[in-house]
Formats: sequence, structure tokens, C-alpha cells
Amino acid sequence: MTTLFGGSPWTRIRVLPDFAPPLLRRSSLYNLNKFRNLSVSASSIPSSYSSDLPKKVEGEVRVRFAPSPTGNLHVGGARTALFNYLFARSKSGKFVLRIEDTDLERSTKESEDTLLRDLSWLGLEWDEGPGVGGEYGPYRQSERNSLYKQYAEKLLDLGHVYRCFCSNEELEKMKEIAKLKQLPPVYTGKWATATEDEVQGELAKGTPYTYRFRVPKEGKLKINDLIRGEVSWGLDTLGDFVIMRSNGQPVYNFCVTIDDATMAISHVIRAEEHLPNTLRQALIYEALGFPMPNFAHVSLILATDRSKLSKRHGATSVGQFREMGYLPQAMVNYLALLGWGDGTENEFFSLQQLVEKFSIDRVNKSGAVFDLTKLRWMNGQHLRSLPLEELIELLGDRWKTVGILTQAEGAFVQEAVELLKDGIDLITDADQALTNLLSYPLDVTLASPEGKTVLEDKLSEVASSLLAAYDNGELKVAVEGHAGWKNWVKGFGKLLKRKVSYNLLLPRKNLMFYKFHIMERGGGTLHVYKVGKCEKVQWFRFCPLVMMINVLRQSQWMCLNRNVIASITGEYVSS
Repeated sequence: MTTLFGGSPWTRIRVLPDFAPPLLRRSSLYNLNKFRNLSVSASSIPSSYSSDLPKKVEGEVRVRFAPSPTGNLHVGGARTALFNYLFARSKSGKFVLRIEDTDLERSTKESEDTLLRDLSWLGLEWDEGPGVGGEYGPYRQSERNSLYKQYAEKLLDLGHVYRCFCSNEELEKMKEIAKLKQLPPVYTGKWATATEDEVQGELAKGTPYTYRFRVPKEGKLKINDLIRGEVSWGLDTLGDFVIMRSNGQPVYNFCVTIDDATMAISHVIRAEEHLPNTLRQALIYEALGFPMPNFAHVSLILATDRSKLSKRHGATSVGQFREMGYLPQAMVNYLALLGWGDGTENEFFSLQQLVEKFSIDRVNKSGAVFDLTKLRWMNGQHLRSLPLEELIELLGDRWKTVGILTQAEGAFVQEAVELLKDGIDLITDADQALTNLLSYPLDVTLASPEGKTVLEDKLSEVASSLLAAYDNGELKVAVEGHAGWKNWVKGFGKLLKRKVSYNLLLPRKNLMFYKFHIMERGGGTLHVYKVGKCEKVQWFRFCPLVMMINVLRQSQWMCLNRNVIASITGEYVSS
């Protein structure tokens, strides 16, 4: 059950401890009375605690995305960042980026830079955080250690925390005993009830110690999750947990609680795998008298086999999809639909439209399947919907970068983009499409299993007629006339008494196999002819029209036809 104070939810906990510590430090009397029968409300918040918090605009929505810089930005993390961003923007709030780098061994500057780059590529600009600043900083946990130690000492003074001098061997023995008794692995060491003399004795010897949070032995904690509804835990399954390690480093759950409270975070939107952490964090909130944020735990992203999406399923990081040729707007659109919808049949949204439509109560609590085929299709739709000028610049730069062209702009690039854009789904698809346009892989195409249908459609007869048109000069006149090219192609089809549906000169990769295709009834052939007349640009692996004709003339049609049939039937046919 929850009650409201100042627009924030407060969790109600009933606690009946089995014992009280024999020796409480100064200020512990309040703690003991509080935990005997706790019902959180405005009156139970000591003003001396809440005054530690920075001033916050009443009712302001503040959310955070807090990745660890230990690897690449996973699509699951990207979706969490997106939902936080959309919620903040839809409420005119603040989107905070915080780097959780307390894992000193695994955290790297390179990973942090990659995270920042990927978020920026997706268009998820943060209002506060690294590179931006803000009044609630610093925004890296490694730079906030003094703050964590300050609050750890406060909890020690209040009696919520005690020093634990147990060795690793002692702790392992406790776990083994609990396992034999089929009990939860809770802490049962003596330091929860140790006397002051015992504590001072260990301190005098220099014995390493951790800070353990004193958990009530009975009661339940309930929260009203904005996605999952009411969630509760029994406190008897938790046991006293560590908040500061013996090396002085704070533990994750302690850091997160202090950071969220001191950064005035109003809503914590995160993955469901963090749901169990909420119990520890809520106890720390209560002990320090900090108002708790709203919680919303988003379901996991699943692979097609319904298991958690991982590296074994292929590409999973934002950086990998960028390198594969996906657009940021397509990634954002698709990630938003993994667990959310606006209630209509519409599947295409810009980032601004998502901001206008997004609502946390429309986020599903069931897992969403990551469908790479649909993502690719959606990317193709976004690619073709780009303004032509933007698409020309995008593909022109791409072709120059990979070395297919020596210039990224000009009439040829524009015409090539217009010619090829309907047959590509990814930016990288354009590489093969243009290479096929400028080269002439006819034999490879026809010798493939997919060439069987083309060959069986009497392609050799069409080729013979086309060669005859070239030899008598008719084809050359048609392409040089430019404007009359389409009419010539139509007339060529009528002469053969068939619809000319194959471009003999321009086999092009489409839908996983080569098809012979006439762009605008032969636009590709005309385009190649124009390229051959161009003197300003040098082309990589370019096959001019005359060379295409020679390749077509030298093709062994009967041999090709027999080999294709053999490859389909599994029989060997010699040349």
C-alpha cells in the first residue's frame, strides 16, 4: 500500500524486530522506535535528514539512465534509455545521464566514450551528465565517493549500520550451514549484536571490516510499480547486507540509492532484472528519511527462442547495428515498439512523435521479442522516406568511404541513388547494389541456383535479339538519344511479343538473390552508358556498355542452362 506526500510515493512497511542491538550509538533511539511499527508518512521524516537533499522544483519529473562503462550499449539498455528520455520529454522533465563506474577493474574510458557516442547517435541528448554538467553533479560514481562515505557514517551513527569484522572463511561457512538447513543465505554473524568493547578491540588490531545494513527480521515491503502493479517482499529472506566493502568502496545498491536521492530523481525506469534490488534500496531510503521515487521495471528483450537476448543470438549492441548500416531513427522507432504501442495500428514514428505519444501506462510487462527481419524491413522504410538530398549525401559519402567511388557528389551519384534506393534496406546494401551496377557479374548470376527461372524463360533468345540490336547500331542510337530510351525498350518487347521484364545488362542483387531487372524500363542500362561517357570521375571496377555486350556475346547459354539444372537436381553434368 502506498500513500502520497508531495506528489511522491511512500512505501509502507510494518516491522517487528526480534531484537534490538545491545548498544546503539547516539541518535539510535529514534531508529529503534521507528522500526518497531513503521508506517511511512510525512510526519515520519525528520527534517534534519530531508534537509540534506538539494532543492527540487515541486512536481518536476527527473529520470536517469545509469549505465556501467564495462562494455558496449546493449539494445536493452538503449531501450531503457529511450523510455526514460521519452517519459522525461513528455512530462517537460529532465533526462539525467549518470555513469556507474564503481567497478574499477572492468570500467574503461573507452567504454564510456562509446556509450556517450551511441546515445548521441540515437538522438537521446541528456540534460545533465558528462559533458553537459548540472547542479546535481558530479555524474560519475567514481567522483562521488566522499558522498557515499558521508551517508554511510550517518547510517552508522543512527544504528542502521554496524561494522562487520567477519572473514571470508566465516561468511562461507555461514552460507554452507544455511544451505544444509535449506534456509536463505542470510548473515548470522555476531557483529550485529557485538558490544562496543568487542568492536573497539577489532579496530585496535586493524582488522578489516565492512558496513552492514541492519535489516528488520519480520515484516513486508510493498511498492506500487508503474508497470507491474503491487510488488512485495518478505524482509525475513534478506538478511543484513553490505553497503561498504572492506576496501572502502561502496556497494552498488547503496550508491544507487544515495545518487537517486541526492539527484532528486522522481521516477526510476529500469529493466526488470533490477526489481530485486528495490528491497535493499527502499530500506536505505527509509533509514535516511529520503522520499522514494516512483519505480517502473521494464520487461526484458527476448530472442526469437524466447530466451534473454544475448551475444549468442548475433548483433546486440547499438554500435554493431550502426556499423551494419542501420539508421538511428529506425533503431529508435523499433526499440520503442518493443513493449510499447500507442493503441493504434501505426508502427512508424519519429522521435518527436514518440515524445508526443509516449505513456508509461502503455508499457507492457511481458517480454518483447527482438525480430531482426522486422527491424531490417523497418530500416528500409525509413531509408526510402528520407529526403532525396539527404539520402544522396548519405550514400555518396558511404560509397566514397568504402572506395567504390572517388567522389561523393555529382550527377552520377544522384542518378545512382534514384536508381537503386528502392532495392536496399540498409546503408551497406548500397555498396553491393552500386558494385553490381558498375560491374557485370553475369556468369556468376546465371550459374547460381536462383538463375534457373531466368534461363528457363528463354533468356538466350532475348539476348540474341539484344545483341542484334547492338550490332546494327539500333541500341547505340537509343541510348545516345536518352529521351527515346524508354520507348525503344517498349518497342523491343513488342518485337519479341513478350513483356521485357529482364535487364540483360544489369543483374542486381535483390531479396537475397540476383534478379534481372529494368529500372524504369532500362534506366540502369542508360545510366551505365552515361557513366562510360564521363571523363571527370574514375570508377572502381566499372564495366562499360561495350564490355557488357562482349560478356553477353561470349556467354555459353546452353552450358549455363545445363549447369543450373544439374545444381538443382544434384546431378553432375560435364561442360
